Amino acid sequence: MWILHKYLLRLLGFSLILGALPTVFIGIASYYIATKDVEAKVNEANMQLLLQTQLRVEQTVKSLEVTTLQFINSALVKEVMNESLTGEDFIRVREVMTGLYNLQAKAVISEAYLVNFEKGWAVTLDNLKQVDQLENKNELLLYAKQPESLFWNTHLLNQVQTTSVEDEGDRQTASSSASASARNTLSLVYKIPIVPKTNTPKGMLMVQVSADEIRGGLTTNNQLGTNYVLDQKGNAFLSKPEDQAAYQEINTIITGKISSAADKSGFFKAKIGDKQVGVTYLSSGYNAWTFVSVVSISEMTQASKKIGLLTAAACALILLIVLAFAFYGSKRMYSPIRNLLEVTSTYEVEPSVNSQTGQRDELAYIQEKFQSLAVSRGRLEKQMQGQSVHLKEFFVLKLFTGQISDEDFKHRSHMYGFPMEWNSLGVLTLQVDQLQETRYQEQDRELLLFAINNIVGELLPAHTRFSPILMGESQVTLLALDTIDPQELKHLFYQTAELIKSNVSKFLQLQVSVGISKPYHKLSETVKAYGESLVALKCRISLGPDIIVHFEDIESSERAESAVYSHLKLMEDQLLQALKDVQLEKAMEVFQTYLSTLLNKDGFLHEHHILLLQLMSRILTVVQDQGISVKKVLDGDSAVERLLKLQTREEIAIWFQTRLFAPIIVILSEKADCQYLNIADRLVRIIHDQYDQDITLESCAAHLSFHPVYLSRVFKREMGIPFSDYLSDYRMNMAKVMLETTTLKISEIGEKLQYKNISAFIRNFRKTFGTTPGSYRELFESNK
Repeated sequence: MWILHKYLLRLLGFSLILGALPTVFIGIASYYIATKDVEAKVNEANMQLLLQTQLRVEQTVKSLEVTTLQFINSALVKEVMNESLTGEDFIRVREVMTGLYNLQAKAVISEAYLVNFEKGWAVTLDNLKQVDQLENKNELLLYAKQPESLFWNTHLLNQVQTTSVEDEGDRQTASSSASASARNTLSLVYKIPIVPKTNTPKGMLMVQVSADEIRGGLTTNNQLGTNYVLDQKGNAFLSKPEDQAAYQEINTIITGKISSAADKSGFFKAKIGDKQVGVTYLSSGYNAWTFVSVVSISEMTQASKKIGLLTAAACALILLIVLAFAFYGSKRMYSPIRNLLEVTSTYEVEPSVNSQTGQRDELAYIQEKFQSLAVSRGRLEKQMQGQSVHLKEFFVLKLFTGQISDEDFKHRSHMYGFPMEWNSLGVLTLQVDQLQETRYQEQDRELLLFAINNIVGELLPAHTRFSPILMGESQVTLLALDTIDPQELKHLFYQTAELIKSNVSKFLQLQVSVGISKPYHKLSETVKAYGESLVALKCRISLGPDIIVHFEDIESSERAESAVYSHLKLMEDQLLQALKDVQLEKAMEVFQTYLSTLLNKDGFLHEHHILLLQLMSRILTVVQDQGISVKKVLDGDSAVERLLKLQTREEIAIWFQTRLFAPIIVILSEKADCQYLNIADRLVRIIHDQYDQDITLESCAAHLSFHPVYLSRVFKREMGIPFSDYLSDYRMNMAKVMLETTTLKISEIGEKLQYKNISAFIRNFRKTFGTTPGSYRELFESNK
């Protein structure tokens, strides 16, 4: 019984999963949130650090700019810029040198130059020189050509300013000179005068500040990473060459972000080699320098790793507790199943065909045991239910055939679950109207009635009806209602019939009609009520298909049916004549009028089958009179049996048209074609043989035993002209031959051709040939 531990293991596993999933989820979420918080705090701290660094550096730069500007605007500088200083003006030179030296109070200045390009002299911290004698002459000239009046030079002139130098040799000298001091100094340049801006200033003040002075403003005790500064061109001018190369990709990214975004500060992650770093940057709006802090991500998350270890330990402890409770709880929950398993294991049953022993657990094993115990009971119940349905239908069928009394019903009604109490009963009889224009065949009628019977059984509540049954070609339902009000009963009967009719149309796409009997109370009157519903259905003949009819609505009209047959007899004669004349449309028109009279509600409602049989007999007599076998028309069908089953006007019209009128007209038409051709040939031969005799249509009719009118119609149909015209034309042609071949007088020819009046002969000849007989003979002889 090793398979009987699977459910316990599944229960234990489910309990563990149910407790472990929230714990693991909470642990991961906690670690993730803590890591994000630590990163956010570090980024915030770096940004504050960059702000402090920016303030310190900008304070140094601004102080030097203000002091230098004051020096330029001093009276001393303004006076000497208009003088040509020489070695003899040592007092003036010393005063200028003292002013330059005093700039040291704000920053560590490595060198300062006050240059007068117009007078050609330059004063430094320690001497007076001619401009042409300065080693960095080209550098100063290059500064003079810059468009700004005040700017800081980070000594990367070889990248940003060499295009302004006209001479290639001067460009190389300036580049090498600048590069020599690029790592140690920054240059603050003031053109004199400051305004207006010009690339040919009168003079210039250049102050070279030690790079260490600016580096001192950067935070040196940042334990998380490295701080440096980018100029407005994106160059880390205070960094070592190796650091510049390492951070070149980061600097490019920062330059792109600052130039394309309105926000001049931010944070992003990057990679230096195989090391993941976080970069915080802050761009200054004062001089467009960018302060950058690069921090290792692993150092940023050092604290979060500790949090992660602590979270993992807490989760492991919770999982151990969950395991203990899951094991204990699973054992307790499994206890009832174990008891039930012990009980069912004593039952010996055959294994199920679909059972898979290797995949069963305890519940499946117990289920199989109980299913095997219920098999016999289920089979027995199904058999009883099947027999019960047949017994119910058999009981209702006996009720409709008058074989059940009221006492017998009381004895069996409770057994079958039929209604025991009611105030009124009613019979609804349903019949399918027609199948000719539907997707079904005639052989499907019984199957369709069975389907309709099932629909009624499922549609109507059991307490309002007896079991629906099939009788012949009808579906019959006996309703049991509580009311006795006639109008309410009529409404309920109609509502039920409409419900059945609409559902049959919805599910089967069929047109059906329903006949409703009068309400009654005693079951013994059921046979009579069934007859009333059938009588009501006969109204389809006059009212058409797809109807619901109460017997009460037609009861009064049945008493007023007339017995006038003369009008029908006249229409029958017209119909037969149309068939003899091979006119199908006229025959159908007369037949539709015949049906309208025959199926009138006040006419021959219950006699229509007899009258239709009588009409069919007269039509077949016409066929027999023509020497045609009736079997050729009916083609072996049991015509009488089928005709008696037709229930709607449309069915009757279609049957007569397709099974009688159309075949008869085809046969008569074929026979008439042969007969017409034979008659026309015989008439032509008579004319040709007896043209010189007294021939009339009446004499030919007497000779051929046909009516003159019939012969006239046949001859014109086959020859295309009337009989008299053909006879006259033939006689004129023969007169023409006689004029050409004989010497008979014109009067003799006319007399021979049965013209009593010679003038009539001459007039007719002229009408035919356009000339008189005498003129024609003269013309013929002259041409001869």
